[in-house]
Amino acid sequence: MNETILITGANIGLGKETARQLALRKETKKIILFCRNQAKAEAAKKDLEQQTGKKIFDIIIGDVSDANSVRNAVETIREPIDAIILNAGGMVGKTAKNLTPSGMTELAATNILGHVILVEELIKYNKLKKTVLYPSAEAVPGVKLLGMKPVSMKTSSVDEFAAVLDGSYFGNKFDVTQAYGYVKYVATMWMLSMARKYPAIKFVVVSPGNTKGTLAPENLPPAMKFMLKNFMMPVVFPLMGDMVHKLEVGAKRFVDGISDEQYKSGIFYASREGKLSGKMVDQSTFFPALLNTTFQDNAAEAINLFIK
Repeated sequence: MNETILITGANIGLGKETARQLALRKETKKIILFCRNQAKAEAAKKDLEQQTGKKIFDIIIGDVSDANSVRNAVETIREPIDAIILNAGGMVGKTAKNLTPSGMTELAATNILGHVILVEELIKYNKLKKTVLYPSAEAVPGVKLLGMKPVSMKTSSVDEFAAVLDGSYFGNKFDVTQAYGYVKYVATMWMLSMARKYPAIKFVVVSPGNTKGTLAPENLPPAMKFMLKNFMMPVVFPLMGDMVHKLEVGAKRFVDGISDEQYKSGIFYASREGKLSGKMVDQSTFFPALLNTTFQDNAAEAINLFIK
């Protein structure tokens, strides 16, 4: 059972809905809302208390794109945490390719940097007990029906993974939708590496799927955002089947990922091949690169180049 759970990016969207669902479970004693903005965190806490009737929400302020911010936040955590849901992230938007002080792009730093530090610091100080969940995406194995090509790297070496993180892999043609899939792939491989490194902790990767009510469309280029919001989501996806679901369903994938024993450590679970919703399956069954332990370790090493 997970009594104490920390969720990054918990003041809105999937993070907030996941906190709401977890609060309604009998075993949940405390939920830590890890957020960047104090005012937004306080508003989310108040709303969650009203919705659930529970006074079990605490707030920790930290920015997952800022290494020092996360380290400072970890120092405020006094009690062990059963489970962490590394929800914060997304496509970022127009500033996605800008470099942060770490040397990673803003896209990579927001989705990876602080989460890696958060997990490693909690392990270092023996404050993490059971489970880590990282949200990946169907963009990694690709969705042929939508023209989403699977991630395809030449060598999956440390240098090539590092090039994804600093953006140089994409040259002058930095497409945030493409880069997002590659960044999620690096993070996914890091999680699978951690599962082998720390067998006593469950490291599970779960895609929330194509979820209505998330911020993803707002971070897309204007033309793509218009098509997604006004044509694909309301018209095309409903006709195709297993392509979109409600916010509650996407959040339940996270809840199940940390709570249901059928979801095992060291596996990336997402929709069936070519789908964005519906039943979750092991992605390595049709994307075998996930099973390559050398690739997994190379991704972890590449990330740590930027942290050191």
